[in-house]
Amino acid sequence: MNIKHEIQLRTFQAETRRHFLTGCSLGLAGTWCALQNRTAHAEQLAELPHHAPRAKRVIYLHMAGSPSQLELFDYKPELQRLTGKDCPQAFLEGKRFAFIQGVPQMLGTIFPFEQVGDSGAWVSDRLPHFKTVADKVCFVKSMHTTQFNHGPAQLLLHTGNQNLGAASFGSWLMYGLGSESENLPGFVVLISGGKVPSAGKSVWGSGYLPSVFQGVQCRSQGDPVLFLSNPADVTSVERRKMLDAIERINQMTYQATGDPEILTRIAQYEMAFRMQTSASEAFDLSQESGATHASYGTEPGKESFANNCLLARRLAERGVRFIQLFHWGWDAHGASASEALNAGFKDRCREVDRPMTALLMDLEQRGLLQDTLIVWSGEFGRTSMRENRGGKEMKFVGRDHNPSAFTIWLAGGGVQSGSTYGATDELGYESVENPVSPHDLHATLLHILGIDHKRLTYFYQGLHQRLSNVTKPSRVVTEILS
Repeated sequence: MNIKHEIQLRTFQAETRRHFLTGCSLGLAGTWCALQNRTAHAEQLAELPHHAPRAKRVIYLHMAGSPSQLELFDYKPELQRLTGKDCPQAFLEGKRFAFIQGVPQMLGTIFPFEQVGDSGAWVSDRLPHFKTVADKVCFVKSMHTTQFNHGPAQLLLHTGNQNLGAASFGSWLMYGLGSESENLPGFVVLISGGKVPSAGKSVWGSGYLPSVFQGVQCRSQGDPVLFLSNPADVTSVERRKMLDAIERINQMTYQATGDPEILTRIAQYEMAFRMQTSASEAFDLSQESGATHASYGTEPGKESFANNCLLARRLAERGVRFIQLFHWGWDAHGASASEALNAGFKDRCREVDRPMTALLMDLEQRGLLQDTLIVWSGEFGRTSMRENRGGKEMKFVGRDHNPSAFTIWLAGGGVQSGSTYGATDELGYESVENPVSPHDLHATLLHILGIDHKRLTYFYQGLHQRLSNVTKPSRVVTEILS
């Protein structure tokens, strides 16, 4: 039995003495019910996958801060006509904004759009490389969320709950399906843009799941993981002896307590030892050809979205289940040049256009796209009005947060290429046709990976928790599947 299955079974079947004494006031009936729950859940995991998967792995590209759908994918001619006019009162009543005050002015897209490919998808001139692969993706233009601030919206999108403490999507996959790689983490996180997302590391945390399932943050420069290399004058043989001694101590403690977190500790030590050779090789971009570096726009040795996209392909080749890229800097309010649509936003587009296009084409050429699911998104959209902090026009052009409408795209295994699903109103302000919530997205992504979202659960705080939410409705968006 491997360490993953051992942890899963012990999570359901073993309690520490303290936990038992805390809960024994419920009596034997309560204990019997608890054991029945654990047995049922162990059997549930043994049944995975629930149906034939369309994809084996996920590469999730998150644009932290949320790019404007109106400047990239959601072209609205009527909004162009209304540019500079006062926003209709109906757009303001009952709405909450992060910064807009008073009556803002409408703002059409500031970049030209054109229809591209056989699908006729609208794409702006900010993504000239991506235009060439628009027929390979599925646009979902009717995404919406309940959160209008970055942290809660990112948590909702990645964990299914706007509050801290829930498990991330990648952690759920590790819990349900495990990893295909013996020598690399099954859930890898790569950061670019100089900062982590607003919600912090919780967006790749394991929450209430055992911590062995959380994402492992790696770096695109230096050692992939901090302190992975042996200290000076410590050989691999000496490191192996040290780990063996530590494991014996941990195993004795585990036998005495049954605490599954001890198994997590053992697994992390062993993974780190195996990664000393395998991770260094996987993260070595110098092995790639000059043509590959040119297609991605990579700069080995530097932190960049381009490097991370190439690393994502290398990790996918080596069996990593969930590869999460966060690229920070998309919060285009217009409060400064760096976050203005007519300045910093253009830089962000240049940073991602070439590498995300190259990633898609590279996966396809290597035969990996058919069983790899790529997801691209922000955490919400941007308003159809120009931001006006303090009720006054700002020096730079920007848009406020808009939870009512945003666009994502998907490509690869199980997704209908060259298609568009859902639509916003004529001003790009509300999702009005086939709206899709984060919970719907989670249900759909799990379905693509062979999982029935209602059957992958974890008992916590009296509920069988699930990624697609217990208390709110969610559905598989079958219309976007091939």
